[in-house]
Amino acid sequence: MEPQVTDRTERSRYEVLAGDDGTEPAGFAEYHLSEGEIAFIHTEIDSRFAGRGLGGLLARGALDDARARGLRVLPYCPFIRGWIGKHPEYTDLVPEARRARFGL
Repeated sequence: MEPQVTDRTERSRYEVLAGDDGTEPAGFAEYHLSEGEIAFIHTEIDSRFAGRGLGGLLARGALDDARARGLRVLPYCPFIRGWIGKHPEYTDLVPEARRARFGL
């Protein structure tokens, strides 16, 4: 089964689910949601799933959802910030006045 990204609002994090049956949490991106902004705080991929591209899948899924919801993104998490830096088509999600603070 293909890995899936899901928003676990009750836990304030996006999770990427993988494994044979596609239900095993393989990683997460924690966030804080406030007044039209989503601040990404911490991202982690379980070492058992390292090297499979799940971190990128998680980042893309979370950022695509933020875009669909019209949220401004604050990438405090180094992984999310670095991923946006490598995928400039997502830079517009970060408020222009705050991009320099994040090195974007």
